[in-house]
Amino acid sequence: MFRSPLLIGFFTLASVAPLGAQSDSASAARRLTARDIFELEWAADPQISPDGRRVVFERSSFDIMKDRTRSRLWMLNADGTELRPVLPPDREAGSPRWSPDGSKLLFVSSTDAKSEIFVRWMDSGQEAKLTHLEQSPSALRWSPDGRWISFTMFVPDEPKPFVTLTPKPEGADWGPPPKFIDQVVYRFDGRGYLRRGYRHIFVLPVEGGTPRQLTFGAFNDGAADWSPDGATLLFSANRHDSADYDPNDDEIYEVRVADGTIRALTTRHGPDQDPAISPDGKLVAYTGFDDRYQGYQVTHLYLMDRGGSGSRLLSGKFDRDVSDPRWSGDGKGIYFQYDDQGDTKVGYITLAGQITTLASAVGGLDLGRPYGGGSFSLAGTGRFAFTLAAPDHPADLAIGAAGKPAQRLTRLNDDLFAFKTLGTVEEIWYESSFDKRRVEGWIVKPPGFDAKKKYPLILEIHGGPFANYGARYASEIQLYAAAGYVVLYTNPRGSTSYGEEFGNLIHH
Repeated sequence: MFRSPLLIGFFTLASVAPLGAQSDSASAARRLTARDIFELEWAADPQISPDGRRVVFERSSFDIMKDRTRSRLWMLNADGTELRPVLPPDREAGSPRWSPDGSKLLFVSSTDAKSEIFVRWMDSGQEAKLTHLEQSPSALRWSPDGRWISFTMFVPDEPKPFVTLTPKPEGADWGPPPKFIDQVVYRFDGRGYLRRGYRHIFVLPVEGGTPRQLTFGAFNDGAADWSPDGATLLFSANRHDSADYDPNDDEIYEVRVADGTIRALTTRHGPDQDPAISPDGKLVAYTGFDDRYQGYQVTHLYLMDRGGSGSRLLSGKFDRDVSDPRWSGDGKGIYFQYDDQGDTKVGYITLAGQITTLASAVGGLDLGRPYGGGSFSLAGTGRFAFTLAAPDHPADLAIGAAGKPAQRLTRLNDDLFAFKTLGTVEEIWYESSFDKRRVEGWIVKPPGFDAKKKYPLILEIHGGPFANYGARYASEIQLYAAAGYVVLYTNPRGSTSYGEEFGNLIHH
């Protein structure tokens, strides 16, 4: 969730223009303000229908009164026409998923302060609530025959106290109770102390009823992929006893829907993730690498037989991280996402290892800073929908297909940016004085920039360090520019999307 404390610094900075910038009220009115950030909208989680004709997506925005984001489901045709809400305007919902035949839509919506799974018949608009859950569901998946749903859900796990405390008298004030922690990982930045428990896989008939838990234990199980016959689910998890001390050792597992029997399909040391079963059920694509205990290693794409044998590296010498593999409808290749020189792309790889780039500028989901990230979904026809990034707008919706240029479908912020002047973003490459290596960066100039004048400079450095910036919209940087600063942001050594060697140079 985007929280506006991020904006506190923006209000302070953007309210004071340095060095006499903003000379007249007309130009000042066209500059972006911190208040404008609350007016932004962005597309997320686009889901293209199986026939490739329609796209449902989350249309997200900010609630200035409650300091949080809101997401609603919208839909439009693949040619960009008939943009319209799927649900009533005041109904918050997310995680849309088409049924295999395209007749129904799963989604998650809050009711009585709880998140539940709903199904909607797209021809009639009728819907049904399928669950009564205590925790929020995620990673919804339809079985191939459309009769079952899998999802993951957090299962609380309260430990037994190792000592018995003396009960306090009624009404006594002994201060807050002591907190007993026996977890290696027990809190995260921005989240504080973690709840005790683990995420597991559940299945539910599409008619609704009581979800059945399939996986158990002190492990966090990932999103599942159904086998074509619906008898098993494949998922990734680190189920080793040493998981807390060796967290980078996920395996691909198979769980039988009938009885919950689990079998490991991979055994190497290193992360094996994102399993995707081929349409004929004979092959499994997955991502990972052999852990060499480096700070950064490129994640490759692999293939193995359905039973776990015959593993082979498919992406070969492709020196970029592969993520989110999805089989083509004919089973002849795999679509995937990757970052290259600060740009997120959709690629396609044949079973012989030949790679083609199908779309660029995927992303736009981080509104604060120009980080990578984005999502795409694939239709059986080969069309795919994705979130489109650019320096002058957050994520919009776009559609692409092999051999065709991508088409932008939405312009969710034209109503705001038509009356605002953003800072211009210019890509630069410069040579390192240390080893002559070329490094990529971007300069953002204030609105009305005059090359004859001097401006203060802000150097914006990304975290990670294994991450990347790019030519993507960033509220933080645009507010600096609106306040009269020139902003420089770069992908120095340690940044991803330039290969494994470059990512590890930060240690040298």
